Amino acid sequence: MTNSSKPIKKDSSAHVTHGNTLDPNQSGLRQGLPIYGDKDFSLFLRKAFIKGAGYTDAALERPVIGIANTGSAYNPCHGNMAQLLEAVKRGIMLAGGLPMEFPTISLHESFATPTSMYLRNLMSMDTEEMLRAQPMDAVVLIGGCDKTVPAQLMGAASAGLPAIQLITGSMLTGSHRSERVGACTDCRRYWAKYRAGEIDEEQKNEVNNQLVASVGTCSVMGTASTMACIAEALGMTVPGGASPPAVTADRIRVAEETGRLAVQMAHDRLTIDQILTADAFENAMRVLLAIGGSTNGIIHLTAIAGRVGLEIDLNALDQMGNETPVLLDLKPSGQHYMEHFHDAGGMATLLRELKPLLKLNAMTVTGRTLGEEIDAAGPGFAQDVVRPFSKPIYPRGSIAILYGNLAPGGAVIKQSAADERLMEHIGRAVVFENTEDLVNRIDSEDLDVTAEDILVLKQIGPKGAPGMPEAGYMPIPKKLARAGVKDMVRISDGRMSGTAFGTIVLHVTPESAIGGPLAYVEEGDQIQLSVKNRQISLLISDDELAKRMQARPISPPTAERGYHKLFLDTVTQADQGVDFDFLRAVNITGKTPRSK
Repeated sequence: MTNSSKPIKKDSSAHVTHGNTLDPNQSGLRQGLPIYGDKDFSLFLRKAFIKGAGYTDAALERPVIGIANTGSAYNPCHGNMAQLLEAVKRGIMLAGGLPMEFPTISLHESFATPTSMYLRNLMSMDTEEMLRAQPMDAVVLIGGCDKTVPAQLMGAASAGLPAIQLITGSMLTGSHRSERVGACTDCRRYWAKYRAGEIDEEQKNEVNNQLVASVGTCSVMGTASTMACIAEALGMTVPGGASPPAVTADRIRVAEETGRLAVQMAHDRLTIDQILTADAFENAMRVLLAIGGSTNGIIHLTAIAGRVGLEIDLNALDQMGNETPVLLDLKPSGQHYMEHFHDAGGMATLLRELKPLLKLNAMTVTGRTLGEEIDAAGPGFAQDVVRPFSKPIYPRGSIAILYGNLAPGGAVIKQSAADERLMEHIGRAVVFENTEDLVNRIDSEDLDVTAEDILVLKQIGPKGAPGMPEAGYMPIPKKLARAGVKDMVRISDGRMSGTAFGTIVLHVTPESAIGGPLAYVEEGDQIQLSVKNRQISLLISDDELAKRMQARPISPPTAERGYHKLFLDTVTQADQGVDFDFLRAVNITGKTPRSK
């Protein structure tokens, strides 16, 4: 792997190592002392205990840089954590800081039930409270898997410290019978082949050994890669920090530079609120649309923005898509993988192409603006992964926002990964009341369904499942799959993986579990999808819908105790980021992006 994305190109005139500008009485180990009624005694005890680990007084006088360690045997996306920690610590010490590693919750999409989204807010609370409780002048947040980076940014935004994100990096691709394959778009493609009878058990098992060729996050533009690119667009990573694969030397060098920058941020008191501004979120949304990013990115950006008092304007985001085509040729919208994006120059190449549309004065963790970082990255080189505006892979933004009587609060569709022939469609509803109903009937030969029908799945929203699982990517009924059907219109109040594809309407708000209109769709109803008109409509009269609502009143679910009760009682809907209501900023001060 060549260092083609120049992730740590340094400019000595801009990256100045400042003297210790921190107040020695309010920094390092002297901050956030336990309350014993005697401040000096509190510090005396703290130093006594930490010296038990072999620290000298000279070491303990340095700025303390926390490192949030999300390593776990249950999380192969973070399987390079040991190497990253070593490199971050090296960078911190080279810059004169004292690294202090601490553990937090770690989430992997395939090892969390009912879904990792159910635990994202808990991880954000863990991160926030550890940043508040422990003495540190800045923090390095190491994460990668889907909900980890959003949780860390949410927690750090609420805590308010100088913070910098380090992405664990994507996995390498594998090879199956001379075909390059990678998780998890190809996972879904091959599983669909297996369900359709196009491959046998032996080939299914063969490809299973090749889809994940190394540790790291999914190698396509799934949610993890989306959040990596978004984090860099927000200004929260080292320039070039989104794209290096997990097992490369480039990723290790990014980690070292991250540690060095964390010390600089501590000295400069470059707090996260100076970076996560309305302009930064607008840049992130522009990038989300241009990379063919995961629909989950909208939910996560909304949650992060809510922590700093900003509201994502979904209508303005949709309008932004009219002038922001998909430029990145990565699966599932395109053909390539993250390692190819890195070889093509990574985010610097994409940001250079998007430069006329970006808010260039947005601050980054380097202390320079996004525009300055784009200029510092150089002129670029010939490549075919990031397309020019004149030759996009999709002429509009990857995501469209839909409204209508079925989704008064909005819904989303990833139009760049949908079948163009189905984006204007009227069909008969085939209704599944919940995931259990779906599992029991989807492969039945007796299921009354045709390729022109619309599959509807209820009870997979934030409260319904709970946790809004990625069950919106409903399988094609087996009898249709065997007949060659590859896509159908599917509608739910849940989510789908960023690695998935199809004509799938998601995040229907309000959800069915709290009495949203989706709850009242009946078998055989006609539904109209019009992506062109941004509409998703149940074709019944307002009177008929009102009668159904009156006949079947719905009480929102709750629980008796524990985190389950906290989640159900306080989680918000998709249009507010599925965050807990009490974790959002007390005052919402503005919207982003700003409507033109």
